[in-house]
Amino acid sequence: MLEGSILQQLETAHRHSTRPIRFGVYYKNTLVSLCHALEDHILTEDSTPLVITAFQQGKWYLQEAERYADIAKCSREIVIMAAEDTGFSEHPTSQLPNVDLVALDSADPVAQEWHLIILSPEYTAMVLCQELSEADYGAGGVPDSDLERKFYGLWTFEPELVQETAELAIAHIQQYNPELAKKLTAHQDTIQSSLGAPKHLNAVVSRVVDYLQTGQENLSIPTVLRQQALDRNLVSNEIQAFLRMAQLMDMADVHNPMAAAEVVALSEAMGQLLELPAWQIKRLRLAGLLHRIDPLQKAESLLTPGTSTRYQEQAPSSPLTCPLVPGAQVLRTMPRLRAVAQIITHQTEWWNGTGEPASLVGDEIPLESRIVALVADFQWRVNHLKSSQKTRQEIFAQALDECRQQQSTRFDPKLVDALALLVMGLQQGLDLPLMSPKVSTGMWLLDSRWDSNQTSTANA
Repeated sequence: MLEGSILQQLETAHRHSTRPIRFGVYYKNTLVSLCHALEDHILTEDSTPLVITAFQQGKWYLQEAERYADIAKCSREIVIMAAEDTGFSEHPTSQLPNVDLVALDSADPVAQEWHLIILSPEYTAMVLCQELSEADYGAGGVPDSDLERKFYGLWTFEPELVQETAELAIAHIQQYNPELAKKLTAHQDTIQSSLGAPKHLNAVVSRVVDYLQTGQENLSIPTVLRQQALDRNLVSNEIQAFLRMAQLMDMADVHNPMAAAEVVALSEAMGQLLELPAWQIKRLRLAGLLHRIDPLQKAESLLTPGTSTRYQEQAPSSPLTCPLVPGAQVLRTMPRLRAVAQIITHQTEWWNGTGEPASLVGDEIPLESRIVALVADFQWRVNHLKSSQKTRQEIFAQALDECRQQQSTRFDPKLVDALALLVMGLQQGLDLPLMSPKVSTGMWLLDSRWDSNQTSTANA
């Protein structure tokens, strides 16, 4: 990282914290899709955000200047940092009253960075990267194709991290324009005072996935291997979008902030007790991380069946046998997440057939759905009982007893028996490792066996 860059300052601040930042490497085509999705979302909302960007060079800003004229109409303030070159300050967008340009010195490390920071009362989002140096590219050297240029950094929706980065950016702007920095600080203070739980995050995620898929389909790369590398980078970020949303949902629940991680640990332990194969436990793990995407399920997705012809050709949909939850269709657009969408959709089924959305009965319910439903309920009960004066053993016993009361009605009786064995171990001191979503990379999830027909799930 370049000394004095905003990325380097953020990394230094979190290097020894309890939550160090995980960075990744992104191709330019991935970042273009991400930024366009986040920028275009501004056009659909009435939240009038503060937008701070860095374009490296003025010529890159000029390619986006017309878009930013439209974005400015929906924003309270836009600041654009870039090393000045021909036409940077002459474009009409630069003359708008709520658009400010900061011409960076050519030696300024921020001139090598690519930023998009969005702060609004409704949501926050950020892309923060800097281009790899010639030495970082290694023996292959700097790529000829502009789309294959690589950047090191992160993207996130996390409010605290976005706000912290905005403060670093404003402090950097102050070196060039103190009055502008003062105005930006006032905007940030106003936004932070009204910032609540993220709203409409499902729409942002839907748009990100949609744009990443579209960007993937529009690529024209000379060789198959280079195409595959770009392809995997895009798919990885599509998965990251869902993981980031799940992470934010847990953070927003002050009463149960570790729900996803604990459900994953319990689900994986249950899978091992049931001797499920590794590929099925892997799928169960992701379903546990995403099991609380209720806002996504309740919203009409920006994606509809048929949006991505490329994905449909690779993994054509099988006939559906249950009513579809609109938001779950966002997951279904990705072949590797269709099984996970199925698991999440059917976690509300009941063993006796009185659940939703398809009134499936008994073993008709996907096994992973039954597992997630049971352990999520158990985890919620354990968490709820932690505020009582009961001992660890008493908490586990009561939570299990409450689950047993729904045995053979809501829950699979065989799974309740398996949970009883797991609880016995927990009462005797067994500790389950908690897993945090690896939001810096989705590659750990990519597995060709995910679409295998070797499942015990219903066709839905």
